[in-house]
Amino acid sequence: MKASKAQIDRALRNPSTHRFYLLYGPDDSGSRALARLVAAAAGADAERVELTGAELKSDPARLSDEAASISLFGGARYIFVEPAGEDSVAAVEGLLELPVAGNPVVLIAGALKPSSRLLKLALGSEAALAFASYAPEGADAERLVLDLARDQGLIVRPDVARRLADACGGNRAILAQELAKFALYLDAAPERPQPLEEEALEAVGAAAGEGDLSRLVEGVGAGNARLLQSELLRLSSEGIEGIPLIRAVLRRMTLLARLRAEVERGNSVEAVMASQGKSLFWKEKTSISQQLSRWRSPLLAKSIERLVEAERQAKASGGLGAAAVDEELFAICRQAARSR
Repeated sequence: MKASKAQIDRALRNPSTHRFYLLYGPDDSGSRALARLVAAAAGADAERVELTGAELKSDPARLSDEAASISLFGGARYIFVEPAGEDSVAAVEGLLELPVAGNPVVLIAGALKPSSRLLKLALGSEAALAFASYAPEGADAERLVLDLARDQGLIVRPDVARRLADACGGNRAILAQELAKFALYLDAAPERPQPLEEEALEAVGAAAGEGDLSRLVEGVGAGNARLLQSELLRLSSEGIEGIPLIRAVLRRMTLLARLRAEVERGNSVEAVMASQGKSLFWKEKTSISQQLSRWRSPLLAKSIERLVEAERQAKASGGLGAAAVDEELFAICRQAARSR
């Protein structure tokens, strides 16, 4: 069956309710974070069995055997299968044929096509739950930063949370690593919370170096093709391309569209910028103000439409590759240059 976020959270905290759980989707770190709920529910002394799809393909009966087996020490036991895919189908079919539920089984897969036999098997069985994880965006990404920061004893303002989310492309694993680094730097812990300010981001954060997407966003919004080209090359060399770039630029275009609507209702650019207070990162205010004066609502709407369509195609099987995504960004950059 298909599960909502609330349903999968509840079920994984009590994993005996279903025969197996399929966690899939493009956000692998989100799937793994959900899988850790099973480990937490089982307890620190539980036995963890790790299998791969390739192992199950060569020995489909092993999954049923492991699910039915009793722990050597008589305690809790759970099974993780990663990566899971079509090679796991026969093993899962055997698991569903067991007369009684055994140890909980979690399969972690990446993005699955709607035609996937494994996905259809999970969606069609009342003994299974399937949930797709996608990288958080906008307010969801900011909430994720705040939640992860709280666990590290960090107090984060909304503008800092937004900057971190953008710099890490909404990737949960990268965000967790960055926040752990900030907590160590600031000597923060849940029992001694510390504020996370821009100075710390500049000193030790990904936003100060390799993971930062702000210069790419600036290149597109300002119509600076040379800056955009250099950032695309730098980010590509670090394995950052495609959808994270689209989303970073989309966030800027959406922000500009919201603020531009205020300007076109008769407010000055200065007044609109002042009304945002600390919701905007102070280092970006000058460039946002300049872009707000340059861009008009119809062109912003067109750019947003192009970015949304580019992301849809990039997610589709056989859709836009990294080179095509880069070309979309250049197209918007050229439009910004013409608006100078």
